[in-house]
Amino acid sequence: MVTESNRRPRWVVGITGASGSCYGIRLIEVLLEAGIDVHVVVTDAGWRVLKEELGWETTRRQAAIEERFGGIANGTRVTYHPNADIGASIASGSFRADGMIIMPCSMGTLASLAHGISDDLMTRAADVMLKEGRKLIVVPRETPLHAIHLENMLALARLGVKLVPAMPAFYYGPQTIDDLVDFLVGKVLDIMPLDHSLFKRWGGESYAD
Repeated sequence: MVTESNRRPRWVVGITGASGSCYGIRLIEVLLEAGIDVHVVVTDAGWRVLKEELGWETTRRQAAIEERFGGIANGTRVTYHPNADIGASIASGSFRADGMIIMPCSMGTLASLAHGISDDLMTRAADVMLKEGRKLIVVPRETPLHAIHLENMLALARLGVKLVPAMPAFYYGPQTIDDLVDFLVGKVLDIMPLDHSLFKRWGGESYAD
C-alpha cells in the first residue's frame, strides 16, 4: 500500500513559451533518473518553442512526451497533463506534490502568478503550490527586463517563490551548450534540494568528488 510516508517524491514541471525549452526537458530527465515521479504541463506557446528550438513533432503531444521520457529507468513515471485540463490532478491541493518548477517561465505566466490569475492548468497548479505552502521554483527567461517584470518578480519573491533567472555562469569552465544547461538545472536542484553532480562548484567541490 502506497502511503504518504513511502511514496516516491513527486514534482510538477511546467514549460512555457519562453525561449530555453531545453532547460525544462533536461530537468525532467534528471528528475526521472533520480527516482522522482514527474507531472508535466506545457503551454501552447511552450509546444511551439519545443518545435522551433528542439525540432519536436508536436501534433501528438502525449506521444511526444512518452517517446522522449518513457525509456528512462528507476521505475519513475512521467505523467503529461494538457494545459487546458483545469480538472487535472495537479489542479487540486489534495493531490500531494512536493513542489513545482516552471522552467523556463515566460513573463506572461510570471505576471499571472504574481497577480493570482489561474485561468489554465499551468497557473492553477502553481497557485496551488502557493496556497498550500509548497515549493514553487520559477526560472524567468527574458531580456531586457522592464519595471513591470521586476515588480512581478519581487511580488513572487515576497511570497516565498524561489526565482532562478536563466543566467549562465562561466567560472567552472563550461565547454558546451549542454554544460550551460546543466549548470542552470543544477541550481534548481540545489533549491529543491536534490544531490547532483551536474557542475563543478567554486573551489573544486562537486557532489561527485
